[in-house]
Amino acid sequence: MAILGEAIIAPRVSEKAAQFTESVIREMTRQAVQYGAVNLAQGFPDFPAPERIKRAAQQAIADDVNQYAITWGAKDFRRAVADKFAQRQGIEIDPEREITVCCGSTEAMIATQLALVDPGDEVIVFEPFYENYGPDAILSGATPRYVTLYPPQQEDGEWRFNADELRAAFNKKTRAILLNTPHNPTGKVFTCTELEQIRDLCVEFDTLAITDEIYEHILYDEAEHIAPVTIDGMRERTVTINSLSKSYSVTGWRVGWAIAPPELTAAIRKVHDFLTVGAAAPLQAAGAVALALPESYYQQLAEKYAERRDLLLAALRKADFTAYKPQGAYYIMTNIATFGFADDRKFAEHLVREVGVAAVPGSSFYRDPKRGAQQVRFAFCKRVETLQQAIAKLGTINYASFNASAER
Repeated sequence: MAILGEAIIAPRVSEKAAQFTESVIREMTRQAVQYGAVNLAQGFPDFPAPERIKRAAQQAIADDVNQYAITWGAKDFRRAVADKFAQRQGIEIDPEREITVCCGSTEAMIATQLALVDPGDEVIVFEPFYENYGPDAILSGATPRYVTLYPPQQEDGEWRFNADELRAAFNKKTRAILLNTPHNPTGKVFTCTELEQIRDLCVEFDTLAITDEIYEHILYDEAEHIAPVTIDGMRERTVTINSLSKSYSVTGWRVGWAIAPPELTAAIRKVHDFLTVGAAAPLQAAGAVALALPESYYQQLAEKYAERRDLLLAALRKADFTAYKPQGAYYIMTNIATFGFADDRKFAEHLVREVGVAAVPGSSFYRDPKRGAQQVRFAFCKRVETLQQAIAKLGTINYASFNASAER
């Protein structure tokens, strides 16, 4: 608060910014650093990116690819995105009119909503949700409408939504539905039947689907990633968002993209231009190399993550967490009822401070924090040695200490 003469000037924040908090995920990373804990909170790998794409980035810098690329993406990179999409999804994309390269999928998501959603519109979000989705809708002036994904009855079961609840969320104000598959934080992979249910509602209510498919290559137990844009009737109403971050272990590069029909792309490009101008040019050059990696690379990626998943899953269950087996992505959602905490944030703070393992409180993934008060998310995108350190610490959980902390 500032004082000017006799007047007291109180700083004011926007109503939009007042409707959400800072990122809890990033907060838990800061706590991991503060307490020297093993960070299983934030979803970034602690192992090296592929040598081939690192060398490509270094070479691009050495070759003076250091100035602005075309605002909506370097030509070679957009061509590589289109080629890979055609190869995997069977859909030909025009790289000149249907692709916008952004600073990560995070910017692609907010640019898309700012471009295509108006104040007064509604945006449907499945919860639990990646924590950016709610604020993105709010920043675009829309009202988020939440549809619950219910945890499975058995630990190895699937998260499900209620079809009647989904239909009830649609109305004449519904502009878009946000769909993340494979899903963060649950690891759910949406089935063809579920996507067709969503398609039917999108067609009936003339609604867009904005899809986040950043974990498309990280799948387990024969789960299949189906791009919603490939469902009959969805080509002209889908914005497909993806990124280099997860598939190539380069979360710090911040190179993502949005694929959409030309008229939607034109609007996204305008917003993107004034948000960030463009993504890093040398990293787009390296991204073109990454997108050309052989299919064996993705098979090995999924196999290595499956080993890490099984390692951490077994340890969490041994430590008396109810741990739900993910079908995709690289997170494990857990239920913490065994430990007697009514507040997931207190549990996570105790875990990072007293046990030495950082996780994310489940309440950060829900509109109503109470709905996630018995859930905690762990990330396993780490070296096996890192996971073993965390597992050793989880094995030291002192229930008396936990119970005492829960009562405070």
